[in-house]
Amino acid sequence: MSDKVDIYENDPDTTGHEWDGIKEFDNPLPRWWLWIFYATIVWGIIYTILYPAWPLVNRATGGLLDYSTRNLVAEQIATVDERNADLVAALSEADLTTLAENGDLHGFAVNMGAAVFRSKCSQCHGSGAGGAVGFPNLNDDAWLWGGQITEIAETIANGVRNEDSPAARWSEMPAFGRDGLLDREQVSAVVQHVLAISGQEHDAELAEAGATVFADNCVACHSDDGTGDQTMGAPNLTDAIWLYGGSEAAITETVNNARFGVMPAWSEEFRSPGLTDAEINAAAAYVHQLGGGQ
Repeated sequence: MSDKVDIYENDPDTTGHEWDGIKEFDNPLPRWWLWIFYATIVWGIIYTILYPAWPLVNRATGGLLDYSTRNLVAEQIATVDERNADLVAALSEADLTTLAENGDLHGFAVNMGAAVFRSKCSQCHGSGAGGAVGFPNLNDDAWLWGGQITEIAETIANGVRNEDSPAARWSEMPAFGRDGLLDREQVSAVVQHVLAISGQEHDAELAEAGATVFADNCVACHSDDGTGDQTMGAPNLTDAIWLYGGSEAAITETVNNARFGVMPAWSEEFRSPGLTDAEINAAAAYVHQLGGGQ
């Protein structure tokens, strides 16, 4: 093997570093690269002088231009609010029963209500308003407290079973099993009756006995035929729509321990930050037109 030649006569000096026999030439950086590097340093210094840059204890340096994306967004929102001020004012005072007859105002309300819904309501009712276990589906025609647009607006404003609004929708089902109002056999019987009137598989003998239990304990809220009562927030037990599930196990749990879902009152009167009258009307208009509004 011939001897390895490391450095030729006209080669530049090395940096003096060597790794595994490999030496590094001390070549200067390309001049164009250096100028770009220096330019970025100058640009960085100018940027930190003109724009917010250096973090302080509770804020950042403002910069000579006093530029803020937050302020820019606030200005844009203010511009839009000013442009829509007349429509918002009209919506605040609108008669919801005739809102659909005003095409422009109704269209504005639905679009505004969609934004309110996504911001305040979708966390529970879902982005498409399809609901979840314990949170009503707002697309169907089953309404605990009524599906008229004025009733929807009232529910939004005052909520359900909360301590915020004295006008909150309020109903409370007894915990028949937990509180000893019904024994285990009676609970089983009335559950079979509910399965029967909702068109599900059931034990016919138990369901017959459960009809008596139902008549003695449940008709005051759910009515004789089990179709419910919207003035009391009592659900219809004869359809296939279940807030907490319609299986035998789910119904048994409901009868034994009851349910007590809570919806906050969204009116500014009871909540901060809450919804303005215009926003409540807009949200009601949006929900009403989803398909299940009465």
